[in-house]
Amino acid sequence: MEDGKVMNKLNVLYEDNHIIVVEKEANVLSQGDDSGDISLLDMVKDYVKVKYNKPGNVYIGLVHRLDRPVGGVMVFARTSKAASRLSEQVRSKSFIKKYYAIVFGKVESSTYVDNLERLDNGNTIVSSKGKESILSFDVVDYNKKDNCSLVDISLKTGRHHQIRVQFASRGHYLLGDQRYGVEDKTQIALFAYYLSFIHPVTKEKMEFKLLPKNEGHWTKFTI
Repeated sequence: MEDGKVMNKLNVLYEDNHIIVVEKEANVLSQGDDSGDISLLDMVKDYVKVKYNKPGNVYIGLVHRLDRPVGGVMVFARTSKAASRLSEQVRSKSFIKKYYAIVFGKVESSTYVDNLERLDNGNTIVSSKGKESILSFDVVDYNKKDNCSLVDISLKTGRHHQIRVQFASRGHYLLGDQRYGVEDKTQIALFAYYLSFIHPVTKEKMEFKLLPKNEGHWTKFTI
């Protein structure tokens, strides 16, 4: 990717010498895979390399991930020390992530607790052999015409496809979820809108919020 395109495409919400917070667009990989498609991690490295005229390899630490079809806020570490301290917050559950999702049907605010197991084929299922997975959510609104609910999700654990599987297993699949829902060829209605953590160096509480674009399934509600 050309340097100018990287600088223009990346939406940087915050940056300093230790961390960089950016928007992940839907359908962009968090990190590289066998597809060979450019990832957000690649884009952040290129951005830092160009902006600060850094020769050679640039260190950017991946702290957390979002599924490829999911957009939202992500933080990357610019030093190994910052990466280690942020990763410890993820493990200790002081790293807070919240999501908006639009799910099929009418739901009531609740906490879902399941054991989830990731299979070799890349799918995740509810299984007694799986790891405990917890999320809580509040219902923001219900669209009677389209029979769907806008929910505000607080993720307590970070399992693979957790939100998608926990709702789908109860008959409330996410709209646009090609894997666990109905194949309607639309963009999945899941967005990581809020991120909070303690700055790895200054110890200041950092909070970031970004709303999904008013397009696709999101036009069914006013956020």
